[in-house]
Amino acid sequence: MRKRTLLSMAMVATMALATFTGCGGSREGASTTDTAADTATQTEEAASSESTSSLTGFEEGATIGVSLPWLGTQNWKEAEEMFTAQLEEAGYKPLVQAADNKVTQQQQQIESMIENGAKVIVVGPVDGSQLGSVLEQAKEAGVYVIGYDRLLENTTGVDGVVQFGSVKTGELQAEALLQGLEEKKGEAPYNIELFGGGPADPNAPNFFKGAMSVLQPKIDDGTLVVVSGQTDFTQCATVDWDNAKAQSRMDSLISGFYSDKEIDGVLSPNDGIARAIITSCENAGQEIPVVSGLDAENESVEWVWSGRQYSTVAKPTQDLVAKTIEIIDSLQAGNGMPATDVTANNGVIDVNIYELPPVVVTKDNAKSVFAGDPSRLELLK
Repeated sequence: MRKRTLLSMAMVATMALATFTGCGGSREGASTTDTAADTATQTEEAASSESTSSLTGFEEGATIGVSLPWLGTQNWKEAEEMFTAQLEEAGYKPLVQAADNKVTQQQQQIESMIENGAKVIVVGPVDGSQLGSVLEQAKEAGVYVIGYDRLLENTTGVDGVVQFGSVKTGELQAEALLQGLEEKKGEAPYNIELFGGGPADPNAPNFFKGAMSVLQPKIDDGTLVVVSGQTDFTQCATVDWDNAKAQSRMDSLISGFYSDKEIDGVLSPNDGIARAIITSCENAGQEIPVVSGLDAENESVEWVWSGRQYSTVAKPTQDLVAKTIEIIDSLQAGNGMPATDVTANNGVIDVNIYELPPVVVTKDNAKSVFAGDPSRLELLK
């Protein structure tokens, strides 16, 4: 509604200017009018992320592009498989590719999807701030762009983003860490360290922000002690979400700050990094600390069930994929992007966010969380 209102206002403004200035002015003689008209045209273009053709939908069996950042973790591999199968089941022609965590490769893949006539392109970005140019090309070609799991930044070439609440995810991770410390490590204070995700992923700072909103008051009152003093996201981030880099940092923290201390807990931004942290602690002869996680990867689900990893956060891939295809179906039918009450500013525009709720998983609730997931239930034995 807001977009259509802006479009209407722009058209009215242009008509009014035409009435006051007459019909025969040349560009040299009507600079004020032309400037206003140009502004109205720009407003019309910026306000209308829906192309004229999209208002009437598009043909059944259309090509749908899906550009994923990589297949190096279970959730992205699941996304590749589910998009391929479920788009075919819904009657579309899927074009699903992964970019091996290379921005240039992802740009080229999106360009190819445009050239191949994709009506919608779903993008899980390698770096959400580096795709503006190619996404603008997609917009100019009348293609819908849906961000998947990560915000697409600094561009008008995005129609919406499907993701789990990233700040809420961080809050859940921190709350689970505190719960685990109380259950397993006796009375405070607790020695902890903090890890963040890949800085190129716009979710990673939000995970950390959400977690610190819970942890910082406990740091301030002395309940938690960050022995290394490293509490800024830039200090704690793990480039490329690389497990090996996380393990190397954990090795350095233990050797540098815990030669005569026990580490009680670690905030971990995902499951792969959690397992790297735990492995580092075991190698150093430390008792396993309370460690958080994310993605409910199979190996970490087993570790949670056995008590090696305290928690993970489930963001079911099937829910994200299903929501994305629901939006694609709406576009195909000519109904446009569904309504949502959640938006996020991407540096240029406010983007519609289709946000799903994450769920924390511990040994205590794992069976109930995965009651509808036979493959993961099978791990809880």
